[in-house]
Amino acid sequence: RVLALGQGAMEDILAFAAGQQQAFVAVCAPRQPNTGVMARPEVRKNLNPPPKPGRWRDFRLADFLLRQRGISIPQTPADAAACSNWMCNGFELHRRLETLDYQRYPAGEANCQVLEVYPYACYVTLLRGVLPFSKGTLEGRVQRQLVLFEARLDVPDPMEFFEEITRHRLLKSQLPTQSLYSAGELDALVAAYTACLAAFHPEQVEILGDRDEGEVVIPVV
Repeated sequence: RVLALGQGAMEDILAFAAGQQQAFVAVCAPRQPNTGVMARPEVRKNLNPPPKPGRWRDFRLADFLLRQRGISIPQTPADAAACSNWMCNGFELHRRLETLDYQRYPAGEANCQVLEVYPYACYVTLLRGVLPFSKGTLEGRVQRQLVLFEARLDVPDPMEFFEEITRHRLLKSQLPTQSLYSAGELDALVAAYTACLAAFHPEQVEILGDRDEGEVVIPVV
């Protein structure tokens, strides 16, 4: 059940999180730069199949495991200075949430926990391996909202959008998109859904990566 959906600055997010007595926060960004886990021989030899010599050394273990499944994810550099702005904002958000006593998931019975989620990977998993349309397109938004609707989130049925399309509206370039969420909102909703599963149904999520370097949580279907 969606309680709130909005956007704001970092301070707004932290103020909202600080006011919760019990919450699982899903952040759509890495916790920190990669720490070289994929360069360790003992890690590489235990992967199945093991990566080719010299390959994937500059990736996080979580990124490698997702790419093994055919899920493209941006590479997280080892140097924070080489990271994109959205990653750096993610590092800061993770750090500041931890100063608010949010524990890294899974943290047993801790009331407030934080986890990393990659929305695209969540949608691929919920679509049972089908790669979704681009989230910036109309069909990508309809598809993602349909995934959430079928997962029983209280979102409008996106198929009603097609029932409201008329000849007149098409000729006037007026599509009835009021009931469709934006790409950013759809990312936030699937992240929140994954956090809800992690909190109440931990057997329905999978954790990929290295505990110290960073782990990505995805739904299991």
